[in-house]
Amino acid sequence: MQSHVHAMILAAGRGERMRPLTDHTPKPLLQVGSEPLIGWHIRHLASAGIRQIAINHAHLGQQIEQQLGTGDDYGVRIRYSPEATALETAGGIATALPLLANTPDSPFLVVNGDILTDIDFLSLLASAQQQIQQGMLAHLVLVPNPPHNEQGDFSLIAGAVGVHAHERSTFSGIGLYHPALFADTPAGQPAKLGPLLKAAAAAGKVSGQLHTGFWLDVGTPARLEEARTWVASHWDATR
Repeated sequence: MQSHVHAMILAAGRGERMRPLTDHTPKPLLQVGSEPLIGWHIRHLASAGIRQIAINHAHLGQQIEQQLGTGDDYGVRIRYSPEATALETAGGIATALPLLANTPDSPFLVVNGDILTDIDFLSLLASAQQQIQQGMLAHLVLVPNPPHNEQGDFSLIAGAVGVHAHERSTFSGIGLYHPALFADTPAGQPAKLGPLLKAAAAAGKVSGQLHTGFWLDVGTPARLEEARTWVASHWDATR
């Protein structure tokens, strides 16, 4: 079944911590088993019925377009939002908005291109869309704090995302957003997502859920090897 929700995969990062691997290959195209890292996202979005996907890119971005093309190999339609220099997360999303929202009230899903997770996007959409329809500006997926982010990012109490100092979890890089969250973020200008989310959370406009399954920030060569090991035993072994 096809979903009317559009998705965006963030793929404009330079991948400094992954050098020298990313000197000649954009991080989303680093191979993880039988797929490039970004390929797993596209496959899982497609399996959830999401067929319209936007991808932003900057560093070596033409390689991403050349390898993925229009998305035919994955059964999706991919459109690109090239950035001359990386616009950071909110700037990249605001610039790509014309590719994401069917109407001014259409929520869209955003996924960081440099994570790996077994989250069920179909289940996520069901709960997230309900929250957006009830007036939330964002619905975030949080995960237990990994060793590299022990302090966490947001609190999650009874489904409400907040900025309380205690019991914070880590933002996974996956969220469903209402276009209004980016109403004051100009296209083509660098802007961070964190301040927007914190302001909306403080106003009681952000809901969320905790994902306790597999999640990995593939940000270093060591974690890339961890991703490859996990995929080999969980996904490639069943293909």
